[in-house]
Amino acid sequence: MKKSPNMFPKSFFTLLIFFILSTAVYGGRVIVDQSSSDLVSDGVHGGGGRNSTSIGRERGIISLFAAPVEEACEQSYGFLPCTKTALGNVFLIIVYGYLMFSAATYLSSGSELLLEILGPGLIGGLFLPILGALPDAMLILVSGITGSAAEAQSQVSVGIGLLAGSTVMLLTVIWGTCCVVGKCDVENSTAVDLKDTKGFSLTGSGVTTDIWTSYAAMIMAISVLPFIVVQLPQLFHSNSGRHLAVLIALIISLSLLLSYCLYQVFQPWIQTRKLAYVKHKHVISGILKHLKKHALGRLFTDYGTPNIEVLKTLFNAIDENGDGHLSHSELRALVVGIRLEEINLEEDDAIAKVLKDFDTSCDDQIDMQEFIAGVEKWLYEARSSNGSSAQAGPNTIKYIDDFHEETRREHSLLGEDQSDEIVEGVENPRKVAIKAALLLLLGTIIAAVFADPLVDAVNNFSSATSIPSFFISFIALPLATNSSEAVSAIIFATRKKKRSASLTFSELYGAVTMNNLLCLSVFLAIVYTRGLIWNFSSEVLVILIVCILMGILGSIRTTFPLWTCLIAFALYPFSLVLVYVLDYVFGWS
Repeated sequence: MKKSPNMFPKSFFTLLIFFILSTAVYGGRVIVDQSSSDLVSDGVHGGGGRNSTSIGRERGIISLFAAPVEEACEQSYGFLPCTKTALGNVFLIIVYGYLMFSAATYLSSGSELLLEILGPGLIGGLFLPILGALPDAMLILVSGITGSAAEAQSQVSVGIGLLAGSTVMLLTVIWGTCCVVGKCDVENSTAVDLKDTKGFSLTGSGVTTDIWTSYAAMIMAISVLPFIVVQLPQLFHSNSGRHLAVLIALIISLSLLLSYCLYQVFQPWIQTRKLAYVKHKHVISGILKHLKKHALGRLFTDYGTPNIEVLKTLFNAIDENGDGHLSHSELRALVVGIRLEEINLEEDDAIAKVLKDFDTSCDDQIDMQEFIAGVEKWLYEARSSNGSSAQAGPNTIKYIDDFHEETRREHSLLGEDQSDEIVEGVENPRKVAIKAALLLLLGTIIAAVFADPLVDAVNNFSSATSIPSFFISFIALPLATNSSEAVSAIIFATRKKKRSASLTFSELYGAVTMNNLLCLSVFLAIVYTRGLIWNFSSEVLVILIVCILMGILGSIRTTFPLWTCLIAFALYPFSLVLVYVLDYVFGWS
């Protein structure tokens, strides 16, 4: 998912526009006429009674943005604009939100440039997921680290709202949208690449992913464990163990985060080994099917033992020069008819796999005894794989066919081999590395600087409108911090291929996993170190319902018909309604 060739002019104009527009908001405050030398309010001190005429002249459109004179707002860093009015804070939320979106974009672009140079493994497994969750983590951090403990207790609702909102948005709105834009015709329970003729059929259209995506969904479902642990005291109506539960949940969250990063680092190696094993099984099944087809009799006797006479006849048929050994060229004739293109395997690789299993004498050729012993081992492996009885007899043909189909399905679930992709080299690694570092630095600075003003704007808007800050952060903030990732996933899903769908949904599951581990770890650390009260039962319940439901759905299926996106879309309004009902009807908070 490549983006962004030249990001730096955009960053310059972004900051320039921000300060121009910020001046407009700052100038939209109340103007007082205290003295000839003090014409502009500093946002802290109100005017006296003699400026009532000036205040009256300000009534009009600008008064919608002006705070009452008696109210005061605190400027972030002593110079950024602030306001107590609803419309003014809407404007600030949009401006600061756009800057956080820019930070997420720069971090994503810099990460991908770094990935081009250094490849997967440590970079792809450790740094990319952390950098992707950095804007969310930064907002959660500043929501509870500033101010007194009482202020922090009030502000952390912004953090939990962002945490819940990001998770729910990715697994509902974005997940469902990717399913719709990436849909293909479903035939034989599998979506056919680039074929989309059935329109919006709820059962005839959908997407198919590989088995690694199902593993990602399982990991995501497991990552909610710290939420369950931290909720145990409330579940048992205990107040004494809440602080300890937060510490235990923090330790578990950090442990799971480390484990997940290690899995991401070694996952490419695991995937390569798994693919190699499945390809080896496919060679076995293909050759057994070929031998069965050309055998003058059954490969097994009625007693379930290999039919030695049939195997000798097959050996002599393959041994074209009659020297009692099967050479490379003779083995090539054996493997040429087993459709290796289905698994992207070269003939030489297939021959090497046969020699590895058969050539026990290591002389780079196979004699008759080695051939019989090798085929016998393969036959037993195929029979045990399908759970057939020991007395195979007439079932020989069936279980070999079943074994062949099983290996094809396994390869399909694992996805296409990445080795056949053309990897373009980086022309100027030093230049690209510098650009990646600058993008990462710029994104980190923007996220760090403007996270606090954004949280303040959300809290001020909440105070001005009496709308709980949780709902504002639940709906608005994820649009800023996850928009880049969401747009990238949706665009990638439009390629309408199994591989692109697998990468898209894996990215969504991975982003939610990092929310549940990294962002939650930050949140739990704030709650524990500042001695805050964990009182977010309804929010945690929403996260558990959405993560577990979508995690189960993603782990038990690899094909998602279009009707599954209806479940995803419905979970978003359901989450909002559930939190409102639990908090304001049943009084959970």
